[in-house]
Amino acid sequence: MAGGDWRGMDRATLSRAYDNSGAVAGSSAFMAGLRERSAAFREANAGELDQPYGHGVRQRFDLFRCGRAGAPLLAFIHGGYWQRNDKHGFSALAEGPLARGLDVAMIGYTLCPEATMTALCAEIPAALARLRAHASPPRLVVSGWSAGGHLAALAMACPEVDAGLAVSGVFDLAPIRRTALDDALHLTDDEVAALSPIRHLPAQAGPLTVAYGAGELPELCRQSQVYQAAWAGTGLPGDLLPLPGDDHFTVLDQMIRPDGALTEAALRLAAG
Repeated sequence: MAGGDWRGMDRATLSRAYDNSGAVAGSSAFMAGLRERSAAFREANAGELDQPYGHGVRQRFDLFRCGRAGAPLLAFIHGGYWQRNDKHGFSALAEGPLARGLDVAMIGYTLCPEATMTALCAEIPAALARLRAHASPPRLVVSGWSAGGHLAALAMACPEVDAGLAVSGVFDLAPIRRTALDDALHLTDDEVAALSPIRHLPAQAGPLTVAYGAGELPELCRQSQVYQAAWAGTGLPGDLLPLPGDDHFTVLDQMIRPDGALTEAALRLAAG
């Protein structure tokens, strides 16, 4: 299992252990390229953009249809450690699933510190309920990357969700509270306890695939490994999907590509 014991790390060391951008050379250029590709995707693909699910400015989703009647829906939640990025910067991730016959929604949410983590996490179930009512998919797969992987894992308890694909997520918030990331999050003891997916495994749920790049930081690998082991240990369906050769950022290419491993995983989950 990757990584050592985070409890023995001081704040600076633990902060580096979760600093994905600092660990990957060229990560800023990768994300800039993704934003450009996403803007081009929205220009080329008519979608139902900025559909509201609440009153907040960021409480919106973009829905892209593949053109096939009765298509399953992949609902994707963006990352950025709960405090940066937006749904528009990830539109290109719809390319792969759309090409393979899935409808795709990109969910936005209010960022910290404008919202507390408690309020932020409550927005995702509201978005999924609205998506289920608006799009009426026969099957809904919730997915997300990084912070979005955390939010997707929490959403597995939602009645609207049939399956999940959590990518490079954080499933225990306790280490995060001891990093520089908490300067914006202001996590409380109660939030760590209530909003860590590993502490609230559902009694029953659809299948969950936990994916991560094998070249990610050890702490990110450990988070996925420990969470999936706990999930499987309770008898819940799902699998662990390490992606050799990928880091925290290049893993996203696995959904942009129609033949990517994450696109294939989404298809399997959508098929039931």
